[in-house]
Amino acid sequence: MRKNILLWSLAGALVVVIAAGVTVRWQFYGNAVTEERDLYVSGRAEYAQMVDSLLPRIRHHRAFGAYARRIDLEQTFKPGHYVLRPGMSVIEVARMLKLGMQTPVRVTINNVRIPAQLAQKLARQIDADSAAVMQALTSKALAAEVGFDSVTLFSMFVPDSYEFYWTVTPEEFVKRMKREYDRFWTPERDAKRKRSGLSRLEVMTLASIVYEETRKTDEMPRIAGVYVNRLRKGIPLQADPTVKYAMQDFGLRRILYKHLKYPSPYNTYINKGLPPSPICMPGKNAIDAVLDFERHDYIFFCARPTFDGYHNFARTLREHNANARAYSAELNRRKIK
Repeated sequence: MRKNILLWSLAGALVVVIAAGVTVRWQFYGNAVTEERDLYVSGRAEYAQMVDSLLPRIRHHRAFGAYARRIDLEQTFKPGHYVLRPGMSVIEVARMLKLGMQTPVRVTINNVRIPAQLAQKLARQIDADSAAVMQALTSKALAAEVGFDSVTLFSMFVPDSYEFYWTVTPEEFVKRMKREYDRFWTPERDAKRKRSGLSRLEVMTLASIVYEETRKTDEMPRIAGVYVNRLRKGIPLQADPTVKYAMQDFGLRRILYKHLKYPSPYNTYINKGLPPSPICMPGKNAIDAVLDFERHDYIFFCARPTFDGYHNFARTLREHNANARAYSAELNRRKIK
């Protein structure tokens, strides 16, 4: 009887040991991630910060800690954007961090008026602060490297969504955007540009004015045609959005006579021709509208008093003044100052 009891005890202990071994092995190789989660590890993060962000997203913390020590993860983890997928083990998670197997992010740039806004928008989408981005956007050396200067570099950015690694540096971002800019200027677009007599910079600058004048894509080619007519006749563009840009007052709802004299190379009421660079990042629809500008003999346009986003166009100053008076009267009626 004692012999049987001893055998049963040994068998029970062996089962416990085997079960414990299976449990430990399961913690290393089993399912540590139960739902898809994003993990962002900044290049400025300490190891402890990375672990604090990771642990709430996985199970089997002790197993992760043990394997992380085994592969010296504290000294070798890589920053980046990682996607933790259901079914991943702690070994797979740790190796992903060690090897830097990050997943790209979508970076969207649009609706930007000045480089500082672009820097702020990028800082929310990549692992770089706005100061570092701004330094790249205003770097004379970097601008020259991609074929621009620090003033015209802003004309290089074409609004869209692009894939980047989250850890892309501001300098790498600028160089990549140069490649996207060259890709945007297809032979077809360049052929249209040459027919217009405008340079790429001039197209982007005029497109920025058109984009600020209207968001109505179907009206953009007609507005572009007005400005092309004025350029060819040597008439100042007299574009209200350039006054707002010159004053850096984008909330200005009504342009008054006193604003028209504001001293700035961007004020097209006191300077002939186009401004030195774009006054915003124009949409692709505005760029293509300039390339496909409507051929007509309009010289003026004014917002409709119906406030529907469209404009009334005129061939003569007399017609334009009548349109302007009607619009001004509606502004007064609505008490818009």
